[in-house]
Amino acid sequence: MEYKSELESLIDTVIAEGASDLHVTANSNPIIRTSGTLIPLLKRAKYTPEDTLGILGALIPPEKLQSFKQDQEVDFSYQYKDQMRFRGNAFFQQGTVSIALRLIPKEIKSLEELGLPPILETFCQLQQGFFLVVGPVGQGKSTTLASMVEKINQTRTEHIITIEDPIEYMFTSKNSIINQREVRLDTKTFQAALLSAFREDINVLMVGEMRGPETMAAAVTAAETGHLVLSTLHTNNAAQTIDRIIDTFPTGQQDQIRLQLAASLAGIFSQRLVPRISGGLIPAYELLINNDAVANLIREKRTHEINAVIETGTESGMIDMNRCLADLVRRGEVTPENALSRTWNPKAFSRLM
Repeated sequence: MEYKSELESLIDTVIAEGASDLHVTANSNPIIRTSGTLIPLLKRAKYTPEDTLGILGALIPPEKLQSFKQDQEVDFSYQYKDQMRFRGNAFFQQGTVSIALRLIPKEIKSLEELGLPPILETFCQLQQGFFLVVGPVGQGKSTTLASMVEKINQTRTEHIITIEDPIEYMFTSKNSIINQREVRLDTKTFQAALLSAFREDINVLMVGEMRGPETMAAAVTAAETGHLVLSTLHTNNAAQTIDRIIDTFPTGQQDQIRLQLAASLAGIFSQRLVPRISGGLIPAYELLINNDAVANLIREKRTHEINAVIETGTESGMIDMNRCLADLVRRGEVTPENALSRTWNPKAFSRLM
């Protein structure tokens, strides 16, 4: 098998089918994910363990392949013919190689094109603060963050630095200057890049993912010291996000980070992608805006009350996930069953229907 040609044929199928992901596993047919559903490509032969390793060799350079054999997993990005970019992960399972590729569209869509609320543009105008986009894996967090960065790039004259692992969306400097740093390629760690950023005359910092207390502490400090910091976290909602950040730190440091977070947090945007009745996916979302009431709840260890603040904070711009899901059902965009599967409070959702 000519592995480069096979890889290109697979990617052409991903593009033609409008898929978001490609899975290559030994002793299995390749599988694509379309509109959230996994579909095996049964017309293609099953790959041998040698085939999956060969396809991985077409995706990453030899030195990275050697590191993969030692470390048994690797993150990477792959550029396809200046058309598409993929974020990838390879890993061993039962002694053989598996590969997961996520399509990163070349075009960075606007917030409006993504179906996201206009109020997010308000956060793109901030001079400083800490703004998080949260949700499970595969729910469009990176795409939302890229859209916000691009909005800043188009409308402000700032120095923007992104720290990613790996780099996903590729930006072109417009009104702003954008420098993109990839962990292990351009910097050793997220923490090292964050600490270095303080000496790089930055205005906006985009961190691909909050990882560990050191990264979180540096990001919060950057937000406190006159920078706008945008990042993501794998949490379900705003209250859980705040608790996760605080709980990441040792007990003796939690009160300090609680005070810093109460002062620096701008907002938390949680999103889910829901199958659309007409096809494709549509976002459902929750928005917490940090105000005096929210800051007090964070300082006083009463984050369990934040959900109630969001539910009653519509006039101040907050958005409740259940109300958003119920609205999508009423508009005929999604089924009640799919909406119910995306809520973390089914009883509250049922009351709205």
